[in-house]
Amino acid sequence: MNFKNLSIGVVGMGYVGLPLAIEFSKKFKVIGFDINKTRIKQLKNKIDVTKEVSRKELFKLKKISFSANTDHLNECKIFIITVPTPINKKNKPNLRPLIDATKLISKVIKKNNIVIYESTVFPGATEEICGPILEKNSGLKINKDLFIGYSPERINPGDKKKRIKDIIKITSGSNSKTSKIISKLYSLIIKAGIHEAESIKVAEAGKVIE
Repeated sequence: MNFKNLSIGVVGMGYVGLPLAIEFSKKFKVIGFDINKTRIKQLKNKIDVTKEVSRKELFKLKKISFSANTDHLNECKIFIITVPTPINKKNKPNLRPLIDATKLISKVIKKNNIVIYESTVFPGATEEICGPILEKNSGLKINKDLFIGYSPERINPGDKKKRIKDIIKITSGSNSKTSKIISKLYSLIIKAGIHEAESIKVAEAGKVIE
């Protein structure tokens, strides 16, 4: 993949997605997407209610735009899913936000796009739950027309000293070539370094254990 003129779509503008989108916007054009129109309006007005990003930082942004309109994701070649994965009253994982986000981007992804998941999931979820949804709704085949990866978020919300760029990033891909592309992509914003896991399931397990 040629990183020149690359556009990245970050889906989910919470305490994980927003800082990630901002870091990538220092290198690439970024669309910060969220279905919450109030959240998007706040960000456009330079307000972050999660307090992860200061108003001063938001005013400095140049290569990022915030949107709740899926049409604005059409130009993206890489999509990063950062939606929450809460648990219900029975301590079972609620994958509805993850599934909904996957269905949403499956309508706009194109051939040779890469979809990277950062949400906390159990080993196998990315390839066994999200992958089939992407294939079914887009008509594209993984590792032939479309590629996926997993790179768990590891930031500590509220920590103003150790930010996303200061924490080693675990990366993985659906095949070796994709894995290397994803590692190279994150290495452009992560100063602490990259740990390339041998598979998506290993990266998912690493997050669960951590």
